[in-house]
Amino acid sequence: MLAVSRMLRRSCGTILLAGLAAFAVTVQDAIGMTSDDVARLQPVFTFRTNNAAAHTEAPQIYGLRLIVMTPFPHRVMAFDLAQSPPALAWEYSPAANRMAIGLQCCGAPSGGMTVADGRVLVTSQDGHVILLQARDGQPLWNVTVANPAQGETLAAPPLLAGASVIVGSSGDDFGVRGWLAALDAASGRTLWKLFNTGPDPEVGLGPRFHPAHPQDAGRDLGVTSWPPAAWQPGGGGLDGPAVYDAAANLLIHATGHPAPWNPTARPGENHWTSGLFARAADTGEALWYDAINPHDQYGLGAGGGLIAADIDWQGSRRALLLHPDRNGHVYVLDRGTGEILSAEPFLPITTSHGIDPTSGVPRPDARMSVSAGSTTRDICPAWPAGAAAEPAFAASTGLLYIPASRLCMDMAARDASFNPGTPFTGATVRMRPAQGVSPGALIAWDVAAARLAWQIDEAAPLRGGVLATEGGTVFYGTLDGMLKAVDARSGARLWQAGLGAGVVSRPTEFRGPDGRPWVAVLAGAGPLVGIPSASEIDPRDASALKGSVSLLPDLPPQRDRSGVLVVFRPP
Repeated sequence: MLAVSRMLRRSCGTILLAGLAAFAVTVQDAIGMTSDDVARLQPVFTFRTNNAAAHTEAPQIYGLRLIVMTPFPHRVMAFDLAQSPPALAWEYSPAANRMAIGLQCCGAPSGGMTVADGRVLVTSQDGHVILLQARDGQPLWNVTVANPAQGETLAAPPLLAGASVIVGSSGDDFGVRGWLAALDAASGRTLWKLFNTGPDPEVGLGPRFHPAHPQDAGRDLGVTSWPPAAWQPGGGGLDGPAVYDAAANLLIHATGHPAPWNPTARPGENHWTSGLFARAADTGEALWYDAINPHDQYGLGAGGGLIAADIDWQGSRRALLLHPDRNGHVYVLDRGTGEILSAEPFLPITTSHGIDPTSGVPRPDARMSVSAGSTTRDICPAWPAGAAAEPAFAASTGLLYIPASRLCMDMAARDASFNPGTPFTGATVRMRPAQGVSPGALIAWDVAAARLAWQIDEAAPLRGGVLATEGGTVFYGTLDGMLKAVDARSGARLWQAGLGAGVVSRPTEFRGPDGRPWVAVLAGAGPLVGIPSASEIDPRDASALKGSVSLLPDLPPQRDRSGVLVVFRPP
């Protein structure tokens, strides 16, 4: 099943990782998989999950146990790596509310997992937050925070912030009013809950709030920037993993797109959707905000990954936030104030002409406006494009590694009526690759120079996260079922292995029982772009699965519908 090619180069460095494991400012354990290690990687263990959905959660490690979480209906499993071959040590399968199955689209994340301090924290697609003991999988508490009957789910992994667990709602496409909440890590009790639309007190806006730009300083903009009552089913949920800066007591998160997609139904800036919030982690009070995509016409949200990095910037050491946004720009922000220090394009863009330095928002191209009764063509980037998965940053190279999807779309706005628990989109979308470039690419972005360092073209969009190791290698997976390693400085291809299933999660590096660096990946793309057979939808319906169903007709089908865990080690 596994075809391996040899690696050619060696490089070393210090790595700072993004928030898929939800530890915020997290430094990769000094394992340091080098080129010599990668060149000799061999498969040591495989396990099929018997789940055909998109496996978006990265494996995580606790001692000598590798812990994985499957898509909904979830299973959490721990494998004992001390045994040869590794054996299942424990398994936990929470009761599942099957109503939640219909609330997911197109390979989007369904729940998440964080392993820390001997605990396994789980968010489930059907709205539960669960705490397990990592040693034996025994549940310590299980609380319900979201209601699938209203279209509300949990998609992002939980974030451990001191003694609190941070979770947020998903369900923008169902008109769910987005929120963020902190739970007590010991009991699961709700400590605070704040919304991303609505009156200032409900959003957490008070005297400590200092927006990055003056247009966001008005009173109750979460109400007045919407038509009457439209903010209530206005979307704006948690868009991807949040990050936590413990030293500054700072919590930073992205908000999702406004609902419905049809922008003519919601004139105004639609605060506080499609932007970045910084909050006090202990109280949730908002400290600053950047409106990344105000009045979001294209359903982009403000996802794409958040990385907290303390690095030199123009001669001074600064606490920065790195954010490759789905609108096609790489943002470098001051983590304490939200000031945008740089915002340069990394993808083909037809919808805007750069970022306005005064307002911090894209300068729109009027020709690309979306309105009811017409079709806007060649919108680039499209809604799942840009940075569609978690990036990684290497302090040793100064490079941000972005898994990119270079897609465009045609979009026709239409009327939509809000009915809780049913889709509230108001748009028909058809997608295709951008002209003149490959549909996917691994992009290495020089943060200090704000420019492209190198890129690797891929035949399909990249929808899985990136792993950058301290030994100077970068791992990523592809939709055609390959796990690849490249040199972190040059991008030279070093190694690859066929997995038999598309990859939409981040590979994980950890120290194996032999003391050497091992790598694991959980593969299985599910009903994602270019794989209509996985979703049992007629590929002739070009607008199905938000226009993605026939995006990549030449992508080979997955040999086995099941997801698969594959673990590699050097001999």
